[in-house]
Amino acid sequence: MSIIQALILGITQGLTELLPISSSAHLYIIPWVFNWNIPSWFDVALHFGTLLAIGLFFFKDWVGLIKGGYEYIRGNKSLDGRLFWYIVIATIPGGIIGAILEKYGQEILAKPVIIGIALIVMGIILYYVDKKSKADIKYKELTLKQTFLIGISQALAFIPGVSRSGVTMTTGRFLGLTRGVAARFSFLLSAPIVLGATLLKLKDFTFNLPFVAGVLASFLVGVLVIKFLLEYLRRGSFKVFAIYRVALGLIVLILAIII
Repeated sequence: MSIIQALILGITQGLTELLPISSSAHLYIIPWVFNWNIPSWFDVALHFGTLLAIGLFFFKDWVGLIKGGYEYIRGNKSLDGRLFWYIVIATIPGGIIGAILEKYGQEILAKPVIIGIALIVMGIILYYVDKKSKADIKYKELTLKQTFLIGISQALAFIPGVSRSGVTMTTGRFLGLTRGVAARFSFLLSAPIVLGATLLKLKDFTFNLPFVAGVLASFLVGVLVIKFLLEYLRRGSFKVFAIYRVALGLIVLILAIII
């Protein structure tokens, strides 16, 4: 793997992991089209880059959540403490289910046709749910039931093309969250699972220049994308991302036939 390849994939990860358009699909499609030989662990390394972006962008939030979580068990029932334990509870079932399904189904599902179909289907669902949702639930109003259901929905991200952020934002919108809250909670909720995956794969990493280039590119672009999306969702909808998903899905299906 060259540094240029690592940079391209890192930029791609930063752009697509945090937008609801599936980083797994893009990280599979690009090497597939150009016949690149990319180590299997590099996907997780790039996810670590966007994890750093989430950690930096929401640093104050995480400090408040962790501190609140500790104080919560000592009797100080703050909003941050409640949300911290909601995230913990929501992460456990989604993480376990997703890990099991990914272990036994990833090789079967990582096919261009399935990725193309997943992109299209999830794009249509995202558009429909976003358009029909009556969003009025703010961040401080999140309930355990809502966070738990959003957490479980992460398990579907094991299907390449579905998108972790896509499915969690869609579920959030379905449950009545505003677009900004759905995106914000999706970012926070993804951090524990990505951290766990990084720790599990850490022994496989090769800490060379391509690794540094890819992770750094993923991190820097990720920070910019988080800022862009949260600003954009104050006025815009998920329609543009749904259209992109469907268009990309159709292209992938055509390439699957041609190649």
